[in-house]
Amino acid sequence: MPNSSSPLNWDSLDSNDLLNRAMEAYYADMTRAVRRKGHPLSTARDVVHDLYIKLAAKPDVLRQKRSIKAFLCRSAINLGIDRLRRENREAWLFSGTEKEALTIACVGPAPDRALEIEARIAVLREAIAELPERRRVVFILHRLHHLSPDEISTKLRISRNMVDRHLRRAFAHCLDRLLCID
Repeated sequence: MPNSSSPLNWDSLDSNDLLNRAMEAYYADMTRAVRRKGHPLSTARDVVHDLYIKLAAKPDVLRQKRSIKAFLCRSAINLGIDRLRRENREAWLFSGTEKEALTIACVGPAPDRALEIEARIAVLREAIAELPERRRVVFILHRLHHLSPDEISTKLRISRNMVDRHLRRAFAHCLDRLLCID
């Protein structure tokens, strides 16, 4: 079995065998290199394992390297640095207490807000249905069809004062009904 100090004839191996042999020969060197960058032994081993997984997807990359050991050690160190940055970023993202999280304003509506709106719409529909027919027609023409009081008075052939009175009473009735649910 080769160790990190004995030279191998790397040219005679196929790509997968080259990767397996190189990882075996330089495993301790890669692990030490990662540990020198501040990682504990278990993390260093994980980093070397991650490097093997990455290289297994494209083992031909080792063929073009002058020093396979240097390439593997540098790659492991770089993966270790990436892992440390990711861990620090995740720690920052997920730091904080529940109390801090509760102080952050919600940008969207509360989940129960849609139910509340539906309930208010149902009450408003009932309130409109309870109106006398003429008052209901005036209210609907004004609120839903956006007709002015003058247009409504002309259309229904009633006075402008009567239109205003119907609108005031319709609004008051609807408001009373909506205030009862709050």
